[in-house]
Amino acid sequence: MKITKAVIPAAGFGTRFLPQTKAMPKEMLPIVDKPVIQYVVEELVDAGITDIIMVTGYHKRTIEDHFDTPSKELIENLKLGGESKQHYLESVKRISEMANFVYVRQKGPYGNGTPLLNVRHLIGDEPFIYTWSDDFISATPSRFKQLMTAYETYKCTCLASMRVTDDADYDRYGFTGGTEISPCIMDISKIVEKPGKENAPSNLANVSGYLLTPDIFEYLDKALESLKDGEELYYNDALKLMLEDGKRVLAVEIKDGKYYDTGNKMQYLKTVVEFALRHPELNGEFRDYLKNLDL
Repeated sequence: MKITKAVIPAAGFGTRFLPQTKAMPKEMLPIVDKPVIQYVVEELVDAGITDIIMVTGYHKRTIEDHFDTPSKELIENLKLGGESKQHYLESVKRISEMANFVYVRQKGPYGNGTPLLNVRHLIGDEPFIYTWSDDFISATPSRFKQLMTAYETYKCTCLASMRVTDDADYDRYGFTGGTEISPCIMDISKIVEKPGKENAPSNLANVSGYLLTPDIFEYLDKALESLKDGEELYYNDALKLMLEDGKRVLAVEIKDGKYYDTGNKMQYLKTVVEFALRHPELNGEFRDYLKNLDL
């Protein structure tokens, strides 16, 4: 079955970027001249995704506006700019035409498993991509294409993964243990959240995007049933139940990939600087500026 749907949870408050995110969603923070979430969407579309479902909250209308058809006023303004503004006109028109965008308001307990339950009726009985709105992996082929390639062979849930080298990362991500069944493919036997380096089953962290089979929903139901008051619902809880039931889950190490996490200030700034240095309009001038910066 061809994979055509993707889900992006985008209902968080972005508290680590307050006060900037008081009125502007963290997903709309710019990386030079594009919001973070647009990089994610463009990668999905390049991998063949046609339907993108965003799970949002009341304060995320800006995301909907960004991927909507540009206003008549903006179009007229750019047309008045003549040839020099033509490329801007083409770029804003292209944004709304990249995919079919669907927006669902998040309802239910806190946790990254809830957005999945909110879109169950839209996914149906299809495998799909589940990916975050504030991080991505730069790779060729893209992470989503690599996940799809693994799925074509093994027909099961596949988790994008990266090898970590920083000890602090063992307290930030979930790690998998299991058996390597082919280069860059691990048949997972256990998933441990934020284990610390001493307790990690491997140095393979699950980050940034997943290809999920539709049976994830029944295991989310089971995880939800066992929640106590005040607990959060995590997709990892469902994955662990799948493993207990003998379902195959794979960790796919993304080849030639670099992980960008814009969810905290330092990593966001590093991402902006790197992308500015490779931007065709800025790279030379910005590089010279950094070299001559006197602090």
